[in-house]
Amino acid sequence: MQKSKTLKALLAVTVVAAMFSSVGVQAQTPTSAAKNGAAGQTGSRTMLSSDDVKALKDMAQANINEIAAAKIALSKAQSSEVKAFAKQMVDDHGAALTKVQTVAQQKGVALPTEPDAKHKAMATELEKQSGGAFDKMYMENAGTKDHKMVLSTLQSDSRKIKDPDVKALADAHTPVVEQHLKSAQQMSM
Repeated sequence: MQKSKTLKALLAVTVVAAMFSSVGVQAQTPTSAAKNGAAGQTGSRTMLSSDDVKALKDMAQANINEIAAAKIALSKAQSSEVKAFAKQMVDDHGAALTKVQTVAQQKGVALPTEPDAKHKAMATELEKQSGGAFDKMYMENAGTKDHKMVLSTLQSDSRKIKDPDVKALADAHTPVVEQHLKSAQQMSM
């Protein structure tokens, strides 16, 4: 009798384990969750690949960096054209950041919240400038160089993204960054 109950329990566990493995449900250890930046994912959240997590973090960081530099430009730029560009950066990158944050929250990914070290250093340098020198430095760095780098990173990340929501974000960001780069390059001439 006892053997029969044990065999039935073992069989039930085996059947449940087989069902989970056939539909791809896997246990998530704290280590695997941390690697994916998604500790504590539950419910409808899906596990993201490390490439998907990197893409989300890269998009967030780029938006944060652009917003920070543009806010400085709004207060320090001499040219009305540079101020208008900076306002567009705050508006466009602010909206993009909100979308990235929404997807990241749904996927359980923690994002950066402030400019990276390189952009903090650039902000310090921008703060020291004024007039035409400020405008030139802002447009060369935040306008042209950053948008070239962001575009390159977006295109590289996009080829590796597996999650459809993250892919849609990258695909939506790309033409906006291309337009910003084109505007910055035209202003630099």
